[in-house]
Amino acid sequence: MKVFCGRANPTTGSMEWLEEDEHYDYHQEIARSSYADMLHDKDRNIKYYQGIRAAVSRVKDRGQKALVLDIGTGTGLLSMMAVTAGADFCYAIEVFKPMADAAVKIVEKNGFSDKIKIINKHSTEVTMGPDGDMPCRANILITELFDTELIGEGALPSYEHAHRHLVQENCEAVPHRATVYAQLVESRRMWSWNKLFPIPVHTSCGEQVIVPPLELERCPGAPSVYDIQLNQVSSADFTVLSDVLPMFSVDFSKQVSSSAACHSRQFEPLASGRAQVVLSWWDIEMDPEGKIKCSMAPFWAHSDPEELQWRDHWMQCVYFLPQEEPVVQGSSIYLVAHHDDYCVWYSLQRTSPEKDRRVYPARPVCDCQAHLLWNRPRFGEINDQDRTDQYIQALRTVLKPDSVCLCVSDGSLLSLLAHHLGAEQVFTVESSAASHRLMKKIFKANHLEDKINIIEKRPELLTSADLEGKKISLLLGEPFFTTSLLPWHNLYFWYVRTAVDQHLGPGAVVMPQTASLHTVVVEFRDLWRIRSPCGDCEGFDVHIMDDMIKRALDFRESKEAEPHPLWEYPCRCLSEPQQILTFDFRQPVPPHLIHAEGSIELRRPGRSHGAVLWMEYHLTPDSTVSTGLLKSAEDKGDCCWNPHCKQAVYFFTTADPRAPLGGPQTVSYTVDFHPHTGDITMDFSLSDTLDDGQ
Repeated sequence: MKVFCGRANPTTGSMEWLEEDEHYDYHQEIARSSYADMLHDKDRNIKYYQGIRAAVSRVKDRGQKALVLDIGTGTGLLSMMAVTAGADFCYAIEVFKPMADAAVKIVEKNGFSDKIKIINKHSTEVTMGPDGDMPCRANILITELFDTELIGEGALPSYEHAHRHLVQENCEAVPHRATVYAQLVESRRMWSWNKLFPIPVHTSCGEQVIVPPLELERCPGAPSVYDIQLNQVSSADFTVLSDVLPMFSVDFSKQVSSSAACHSRQFEPLASGRAQVVLSWWDIEMDPEGKIKCSMAPFWAHSDPEELQWRDHWMQCVYFLPQEEPVVQGSSIYLVAHHDDYCVWYSLQRTSPEKDRRVYPARPVCDCQAHLLWNRPRFGEINDQDRTDQYIQALRTVLKPDSVCLCVSDGSLLSLLAHHLGAEQVFTVESSAASHRLMKKIFKANHLEDKINIIEKRPELLTSADLEGKKISLLLGEPFFTTSLLPWHNLYFWYVRTAVDQHLGPGAVVMPQTASLHTVVVEFRDLWRIRSPCGDCEGFDVHIMDDMIKRALDFRESKEAEPHPLWEYPCRCLSEPQQILTFDFRQPVPPHLIHAEGSIELRRPGRSHGAVLWMEYHLTPDSTVSTGLLKSAEDKGDCCWNPHCKQAVYFFTTADPRAPLGGPQTVSYTVDFHPHTGDITMDFSLSDTLDDGQ
């Protein structure tokens, strides 16, 4: 059965109704899931297997049957491990129906259907008794309910319910225990992901400074954790202020509480500085003795950094303190970890929380609008002074004393730059209420509320009255829009430029003038794992899972490139960067298809995992802003990516990413920009350049 799905087109700005398969959302979730990454996580798999064997042995040594409850079974891998280790029976719970269906087939294919029952329910809905899903309580609890924050997927409520209703008292649990660690640091780079810094603007009248509103400075920030590949952050980007502190542990073999709690650790700062950021991670111990441990620690805190396991399903956490606070070396202070049933957050206190009994800080919630409008990379982008200076230099070349400017971007400071650089009048369009309120606060803090006109409506709906009857001589955009996921979604600026064409005066200037789409073929160090078939996992056949992911990837949107912040994922360029499409913002969007096809020669040996695509915006003939590669690759091909943007990755499926290196290759491509829909469709194919006989 087909269903109609409404979708806001991020490029054209229009609402579209598309006919989709009724299982469309399921396929999207499967295609974008981390199942493959988890199955490729050798360290995780081995440690779970060791812990399961030990737990089954302890139960058997007591003369009991080993009855296993596996919550969040996924492929059924952990249940199959349990049966292989000697478990008498496993009840494997999986709430996601397509995954549960796949688990039934995987279990059957591996010959365990008589020992494993797949239950397609949430664990809190599982019934107990002769006519229930489980006839009796289990004595071994196996789970993999964790996210980067440990508890963000609802692990605590699930454990709490399981202990009350589904497992025996003092059951064996794999993992047995989890411990959350934290380290306090000072980091201008990471703090720039959370606060707006003062921005100097050099003008003909001297230096002006764009200052953040006091409300933004006092705001505790966004409630969500920032999970990143902390191993890719240079140690030069932060100053360590504390040792690694064990903040709290959860024993999964006993009754677990999901109630809000806080845990404090007293420490003496290792250096004086400004406490801004808490770096956090966790480890899980698979056995009561703590001999089988799986750690998420970054390289500088890992017990064996040479054996560091790359993984994307579990990373590390960056938490921002509500305010930066000075700390003095050797002067004791308390770091406090707070959590409710799903979130963790941190605060600093000068005295023991247990002694002063004051009200503990609530979960941070943004009240300044900025953290609702700007994500963490966007904060970093706005705080990038080199990038701001590039826009300032470009503006100087196009601004005139009588310029009437219209700025079109979401929550952009371009309008302030244009005003400070001498524009006669500046209008800025803010299509959302949140961006409108935020920009009003910023203008007021800088005494510009009467000098820059904010228009709260979609730019396509602008009227001459909104512009006070004036014609626009300079149309500006970064361009940046909060609805953009893929690099070319910001081509929405081109559609806006087309919609406001009637408001542009004779000889009006558009900045950026043009844009171009670029690509390069890469070999990833690790990211290839998220799209690589597993086949066999620890001796169990999971081809059915591979096939399900492949079918999901055959759906329309899943065949597109997907966004990834590649500064977190090292890769090597195997080809030279190549421009494949251009877009001329000086003219309206053309009615005809923009087509490109060609080939890319690979100049370095390596495994071709995919093509990376990004946009470059040509502000003027002499000034270009890249959202992708920031400089040409070195001899080895190592890439340096824009740290504020996500690039698009088109994964190749024509070759085994772990296969031995072959001879020279070329990549053929076709790329089409469809003006009516704003979509970019593409196809890449990999082929050897040598003849078979050579």
